[in-house]
Amino acid sequence: MSQTGPATANAATSLVNVPSLFNAATYFVDRNLAEGRANKTAIYYENQEITYGQVGEMVNRTGNALTGLGLQIEQRVLLLLLDCPQYPAAFFGTMKIGAVPIPTNTLMKPADYRYFLNDSRAVFAIVSEQLLPALEPIRENCPQLRQVIVVSQQPGGPNDTVLKAKGYLLFHELLENASPELDAFPTSRDDAAFWLYSSGTTGFPKGAVHLHRDMVYCTEYYARGILKMTGDDRCFSVAKLFFAYGLGNGLYFPFGVGASTILHPGRPEPGKLLEIASNKKPTLFFGVPTAFASMLSQPGNYDLGSVRAGVSAGEALPKAVWERFKARFGVEILDGIGSTEVLHIFVSNRPGEVRPGSTGKVVPGYEARIVDENGQDVGPNEEGMLIIKGPSTCAYYWNKWDKTRETILGEWIRTGDKYHEDEDGYYWYHGRADDMIKAGGIWVSPVEVENALVEHPAVQETGVVGRMDGDELVKPCAFVVVKADYAAGPALEQELKQFVKDKIAVYKYPRWIIFVESLPRTATGKLQRFKLRELQ
Repeated sequence: MSQTGPATANAATSLVNVPSLFNAATYFVDRNLAEGRANKTAIYYENQEITYGQVGEMVNRTGNALTGLGLQIEQRVLLLLLDCPQYPAAFFGTMKIGAVPIPTNTLMKPADYRYFLNDSRAVFAIVSEQLLPALEPIRENCPQLRQVIVVSQQPGGPNDTVLKAKGYLLFHELLENASPELDAFPTSRDDAAFWLYSSGTTGFPKGAVHLHRDMVYCTEYYARGILKMTGDDRCFSVAKLFFAYGLGNGLYFPFGVGASTILHPGRPEPGKLLEIASNKKPTLFFGVPTAFASMLSQPGNYDLGSVRAGVSAGEALPKAVWERFKARFGVEILDGIGSTEVLHIFVSNRPGEVRPGSTGKVVPGYEARIVDENGQDVGPNEEGMLIIKGPSTCAYYWNKWDKTRETILGEWIRTGDKYHEDEDGYYWYHGRADDMIKAGGIWVSPVEVENALVEHPAVQETGVVGRMDGDELVKPCAFVVVKADYAAGPALEQELKQFVKDKIAVYKYPRWIIFVESLPRTATGKLQRFKLRELQ
């Protein structure tokens, strides 16, 4: 079997074979050129249209430039980039030479990036100029980091001189001087291809190590199998490329089927999302429940007639939001669940078969079980913990062997989500098995929010739990005990919210702060979060 063409071996069972000698960049980039799509638009970016031929050349130049800087096979490259054409160039260019890109959350604080760089031992970082302020304070505290390569906001502009004076390399200059020809390193399908950091449980983020074959399975089983995606599709994803969900939606799904993607570097503001969807005419719109709800709040007439299906993941989509979106825009949303560890969606609704409020059925190619606390299967319509078996599951967590053993159970992986399965095979969400909160589709640790709050001089102690807003979406809610010499009230509430925004990623701040005289605790002093939930 050729390196470029994993084939469906058995359509009835959705088996996919990936050859032992396999480089994902060859499959997702070079194959499009070999199949005659060099002049087809791969990326719509602001006012630009970038073809597959141009993407292929950028990928090759990136790989050659990094090789020229001394990057070796298996070494890591941190990607701190806004969604832009340089993203696929950096992602696949790094991968094509056998090195390992690490797409990284652009919403974090400098201390988080210090952790990512030191934990991964990344030797290079490729960073959007707009994001440099978050990296500059910690650059000297990352001993393995050799070079920072900057994607200029205005290539060739006056600020390039300033960046070079600070010791940064410029991405566009490196590419100008690199060859456009590059043979892929002969990686194995089981070589590490890229990492994604997951914060699905409390504690430090964990680097989920994904292999060269993993993206193929997600493309074949979900993009082709569930969405029936073809080269005629045009994808637009609210979730950014640094998310596991967004990486599929906005990059390797469209590249995997020879389709086009719309990349937007800005914040996912609801009015802008509707404007892009109206003007750029996507056929597939990938969102998260918070985005769909916020779009409904926008006045005006928007034409989403090009969208043949919406997709939602990240957190459970409320039935009311589904119904309101369908009524206003005529778009059926396919809710599903995936994870960083499994890479993309493994349970999903199907077009024309949606049960609003449910997560849908298991995606063919994956297996699911709902088990009790002893690991035994529960009966029909009984609540339990969801575990998943599938070929796109990460190999392990980097440098976190205990966490790997806790989460990955042989061929099965714990999702941490509580579900029941009805008699028709639809899965219904019942919340988390731990205390983690999904806010806007992104994991939030209540402990991290609590630790930020208690640094404020007015806070004696605090407890954070999830609370539903008016759209039935969960956000952080903080119960706060104030020190005796401070006055609780609206002014302090706003001050505490801003304090948390300044301390940790903005999306983690508590949307509500409730002042209380004391927190419920056990006899041994452990916070009883379930009692806090009852107080809301």
